[in-house]
Amino acid sequence: MADYDAILVVSFGGPEGMPDVMPFLENVLRGRNVPRERMLAVAKHYELFGGMSPINAQNRQLIAALKQELTSHGLTLPIYWGNRNWHPLLSDTVQQMATDRRRRAIAFVTSAYSSYSSCRQYLEDIERARAAAEVAVGNHAPGIDKLRAFYNHPGFITANAENVRAALARIPEERRAATEIVFTAHSLPVSMAGQCEYEAQLQEASSLVASQLGHRSWRLVFQSRSGPPSQPWLEPDVCEYLRELKTAGTMDVVISPVGFVSDHMEIVFDLDTEARALCEELGMNMVRASTAGTHPAFIQMVRELISERIDPAAPRKFLGSHGLPANECQPGCCSFERRDPKEPGS
Repeated sequence: MADYDAILVVSFGGPEGMPDVMPFLENVLRGRNVPRERMLAVAKHYELFGGMSPINAQNRQLIAALKQELTSHGLTLPIYWGNRNWHPLLSDTVQQMATDRRRRAIAFVTSAYSSYSSCRQYLEDIERARAAAEVAVGNHAPGIDKLRAFYNHPGFITANAENVRAALARIPEERRAATEIVFTAHSLPVSMAGQCEYEAQLQEASSLVASQLGHRSWRLVFQSRSGPPSQPWLEPDVCEYLRELKTAGTMDVVISPVGFVSDHMEIVFDLDTEARALCEELGMNMVRASTAGTHPAFIQMVRELISERIDPAAPRKFLGSHGLPANECQPGCCSFERRDPKEPGS
């Protein structure tokens, strides 16, 4: 059994008031050639919500639920929390872990899929935080092992399926069978997607959720693309697809943001605001399913991922045909040479 003495929750981070918005966006975009007018345009999204991204509050809820879940199963490891782009910052958290003399930690990253921005970039950030902590505290930064991808874990699929089922229940019964389930995820540049299994994993997760529901009418689409129009990104865009559905005569849609584990600005603005306004304009009934969040099956999944890393003899669960994701990323996987900036978000 591995000798771990801490758990680290790693997330994107988000502002919690208007004074935070521009410093947060500057953190996200540091070193990237993004026009300031574009940054100001994104800042206006936050202004609609008082500068508040839901992600930090949802991470606090996740951590509280995870503490209770771990305690109830005899796991008493302390939980630390660090964000890539806003407080509590990952670098500060890892420094605190070093000060606390933590030796080896398990990292749960709030992303289910494999890509540069959803996996490898987090690994790079963790290593930078460890290096900074060693300089600040001495050669005492803990080793940090990231948990595997969990897009096909039964807990993740069940949480999403039950949330979609609850959304479908809000559709009149006689129209449910004809309702289109629209699974969404953050788009990526095609050049980035070609270096990883992101799109294939999303297709698998969407298929597993739909299969668990016994619902045949569904499609994976993408949202929140950015970059110049000349750069191809994964398609179709959610709003373009909603227009196609209206043309085809669809009356009801359930949008399930299966690409996210908790609400981000990309959900409350791109889906709950923009996509909903479009559906109202088109005369379509839209219901947005909840993200996995603190669904009991999802929290149980996190505990099971932690248990399997602590004890190699523990069951390792997965669904579907893609097999069990590896514990360790292979050298060079999900690599990406950035040419255009990724859209800020959360």
